[in-house]
Amino acid sequence: MLRGSCLCRGVRYEINGRLFGAMNCHCSMCRKAQGSAFRSRASVKSAEFKFMQGEELLTFYESSPGNHRGFCRVCGSPILSKFDDHPKYYGLPLGALDDDPGIQPKLHVYVASKAPWFTITDDLPQMPGAPQ
Repeated sequence: MLRGSCLCRGVRYEINGRLFGAMNCHCSMCRKAQGSAFRSRASVKSAEFKFMQGEELLTFYESSPGNHRGFCRVCGSPILSKFDDHPKYYGLPLGALDDDPGIQPKLHVYVASKAPWFTITDDLPQMPGAPQ
């Protein structure tokens, strides 16, 4: 069981399952949504994700066609992403987890559009665009 929450703790959730596909995304949308050089994210089955409180505090923004980023409307914390083409899965920012996810990002994606002021210093594979 994993737990997560937003900054104001108004939104809380539990995951009864494993995260998978962890990566660091350097695309401009993830950088803007996170306010950082990249977004560390993983995937989770939507059936294994459950809101414990504050689901009504979520606001969704369609950042690209079919990609809906959900965030707390009180504190602005990103909570999850929903995908029209893949409703059985959510994208989950690792930074919102309260517990150790038990996985680490395995690659960097969209490095062709990474922040010019940031240097990747680890040895993880780097992809110019989407993962293959």
